[in-house]
Order: sequence, then structure tokens, then C-alpha cells
Amino acid sequence: MLEGLAIGLAFIGGLLVRSVGLPPLVGFLLAGFGLNYIGTEFGILPEFTGEVLHYAAHWGVLLLLFSVGLKLRLGQITQSHVLGGGLIHFAVSVGIFSLGLRVFASLEWSTAILLGCALAFSSTVLAAKILESKRELTSFHGRTAIGILIIQDLLALLVLSTWGGQTPSVYALGVLFLPLLRPLFYWLLDVSGHDELLVLMGMLLALVIGGLGFSSVGLSAELGALAMGMMLASHPRSSEVSESLWGLKELFLVGFFLQIGMSGLPSASDWLFAAFFVVLLPLKGLLFYAILTLFHLRARNAFLGALSLTAYSEFGLIVAAGVPMLDAFLVPLALTVALSFVVAAPLNRSAHTLFERFESVLCRWQTKKTHPDEISPDLSNARVVVFGMGRTGQAAYDVLAGGVPEIAGIDSDPYQVERHQTEGRHVVLADAEDADFWSTVALDSLEAAILAVDHIDAKLIATRKLRQRGFDGPIITHAMYAEQAEQVRQAGADRAYLTLQEAGSSLAGHAIDCLQRRLGQTRSGRPLADSGEGS
Repeated sequence: MLEGLAIGLAFIGGLLVRSVGLPPLVGFLLAGFGLNYIGTEFGILPEFTGEVLHYAAHWGVLLLLFSVGLKLRLGQITQSHVLGGGLIHFAVSVGIFSLGLRVFASLEWSTAILLGCALAFSSTVLAAKILESKRELTSFHGRTAIGILIIQDLLALLVLSTWGGQTPSVYALGVLFLPLLRPLFYWLLDVSGHDELLVLMGMLLALVIGGLGFSSVGLSAELGALAMGMMLASHPRSSEVSESLWGLKELFLVGFFLQIGMSGLPSASDWLFAAFFVVLLPLKGLLFYAILTLFHLRARNAFLGALSLTAYSEFGLIVAAGVPMLDAFLVPLALTVALSFVVAAPLNRSAHTLFERFESVLCRWQTKKTHPDEISPDLSNARVVVFGMGRTGQAAYDVLAGGVPEIAGIDSDPYQVERHQTEGRHVVLADAEDADFWSTVALDSLEAAILAVDHIDAKLIATRKLRQRGFDGPIITHAMYAEQAEQVRQAGADRAYLTLQEAGSSLAGHAIDCLQRRLGQTRSGRPLADSGEGS
């Protein structure tokens, strides 16, 4: 009964909200409230419903944070704009929220401060899912947002340790020696193969060693999963591990959103509480934007980073559930988080379009000083530029480099750039979706552009910016779907090939080449067995 109702409601809810342009997770939240209503009104759900959803939700969050950790390095959270931005925003938010709750809701100072802490956090699940879906986890604004979220998660751990009645044991110091076990984890990853053992290896690290191991010594299981992912981030197979866990992570995260709805059926006062703080939600984003620009981030990166952080956090619910003083606020907080997702998710999906629309206004907030990671590279001598140096971009670069030595690659992932530079490719760090990049980069010798970036918005923005710069040479790209290819062509691209169709054509070409060679060998009288071809 439970699985039928949960899966059925989640699918119907996700399908309905997607049909009106909202992400499926909003439907999953609504399904959770529907599941709660059915259980309350008809009593047909088993007693262990809450426990089952709790485990599914917990596993989903741990796998998500483990996947995030696989794409992070420790240096990302020690940068001044991440550490300073996270701490300043938290302090200001807690001050504003707690003062308002004290004055307008007449709460005790201790309760008001704790509730202010819960509302000050931003959603790790929502931000990570949105950034991951747009392939922006490793972009500058994505790294900034995730770094700030890690700072907030550490602050949440501090709040729970102080007021939750759970303090780390002396054995918690043992986690400091985990890096010594990295060679062992690397070896286990190497011998796990590419199938189910690799999936189990990822779950072992995320759920057992990271989650259960950290919680057993009084530390946050979420912090443990994130730390284990970061330990493997530099392994060559880290991306493969992340991809192998993708389906499980998505499935268990449905349980997370269902669990929020199962926290309780909201009363009229709960709706009023949630509506009030949802109205204040833009202030959360504006504060992030103001702080990030003060740390010299350009308008685009500050805007995209702030927007991805503009939602109340599931960690607020974790804090509320772990601190007895906030038991009475669990349902209104759950409703507040759910409604903030409804507001933030569609805005984040249109983030690049929104920035283009309000670019002139947002750029007024920029400081004259530029962050070192945002200084545009010199591409004045490049005849061909490949935008996006993943597997597709690298393949295109390597083929062209043999005939066009004046070739350059661009990627927003600093670790990809570092790897390519180590291997001898001319690849520079830049974000092709950044308006400041296009306004300052020199492209004097450019004759052709290849767009190998993944997300359709990135292709459209890069195509439009190239044409606005007066570039009239060929723009070549690829797309997964015919409608996306047509969008890019309408934006100004000369060729937009369908990825899988081109892969099939390439395979057919190789097959024809092999057949022609075999036919030529037969006609020349040479035995096929002596040709060196595989049997």
C-alpha cells in the first residue's frame, strides 16, 4: 500500500507540475502533503511509513552530498568570498530573523535565535540539484554557492552540537586521520570494476563510512558523506562513481521531498507563518548578491550564485527536529521550505534569461576591482576556439590541433583546465555564459567556434554573444534533441548536429571503411587472416 501510494502520488504530482513549467520536485512536495492527508483522514498507511520515508530521505541526502563532494576540493571553501560570504550572510540573517521573531511574535530570545538560525540556512538539496542539472557545479558561481552551503552545513552542525543535546565524542578526532586511508579507498575504487561493485563501493563510502561512521562519533552524517566525496574528488574515476549513483540518488531524494510533506498537515497559523517568510525570501537573495559583489564578484556570477541560494533549507528542518525547543515549529518550517522551493525552482531554471533581462541594472552593483578567477583570458591569436572541454570538446580539439596550431579551449571547471594544461593543450579558464567575458575577451583572429558545452542555455548565450560581437564565421555545435538544435540554429549557429545521430553516422563510416579494406584485401589475393584485422 505504502509503495503504491508514494510512487503513484509522486509520479502524478511530478508530471502535473512539469506540465506547467515547474520542476518535478515541487510535485513531490505536494505528493508528500497528499500522502499525509490520506494517512490522517483514512488511516490506511502503515505505522512504519514515517520511518521508511526517513531512511529513504536520509540516504538521498547523503548520496547527493557525496556526489557534490566528488566535484569539490578543500580550497574552494577557504576562499575569502566563500568563507566570508557564508559567515556574514548567516550572522546578518540570524540577527534580522531573530529580532523580528522576538518583536513581532513575542518569542523568547533563545527560541527566536534558534528559529533565526534555521531560517538563515539555504537549501543544499535544491541548489545542488539545480546546479547539477545545468552542469554548473564546477562553474565559478556553482563552486561559490556550494562552498557557502558547506559553510552553512558546518554552522548547522555547531548549532545541533550546542543545543541539540548531542556533542561529538572524543573519538571524533579520529576523522582527522581519514586522509591517511585515501590510498586504501583509491585501491578499492580501482578494483571495483565498472558494474554493481562500483555502485556498492560508492554506497559504502557515502552511507556507511561517511554517514554511519561520522554519526557514531557524534558528528553530522551529512558532513561525513560530503567529506568522503571530497576525499575521492581527485581520483580519475570520481565522475564514473557519481554517474553510477545517479539513479539511486534521484530515487531516494523523492523520499526526501515526500518526507517534508509528511511532517504534518499545516494549520491556518502555519500557512500565515510560511507566507510571511516566503514574502521575505527575495531579501535573502538580495543580501547574498550584495555580499558577493562586495567581495568583487562580477554581477553575473553574484546573481547566479545568490539565486541558487535563495531558498530555505532542509537543514533548518534537521535543526528543528534535533532541538527540543523547536518541536512546535517543525510543521510551519516544513511548509516554509516547501513554498520556498516552489518559488525558487522556476526562477533558477530561468536564471540566465533573467540576468540577460536585468543585466544593465545588476551591473551597477559591480565593483571596479575584478576577482582573479573572473579575469578574461587573452585569445587574440586563436583561429579556432572550442567552448567546453569535456569529452566531446577534447575530441574536437585533438582532431583540429593537428591542422590548426592556433587553437584554444575554454572551460569553467578549474580542474579540467589544469588537467588539459598538464597534458599540453592550450585551455584557459573562462565561463562562456558570462557577459563580462564577452565584453572584454579579445577574439581578433577567430575564424571558427565550436560549442561543446552541455547545457542548451550556454549554447544559446554563446551563439548570440558571438554574433553580437560581429563574428561572421562558422559556429558549430551539437544537441541531444532536434528542438534544441533548431533553437541554436535560430540563434545564429551554422551547424547544430544531433549527438546520437552523429555517433551512429560515425560508426557506420568506420564499418564502411573496414568493409572496403577487407574487400580490397580479398581482391588483391591476400588472405584475410594475414591482414592484421581482428578475428
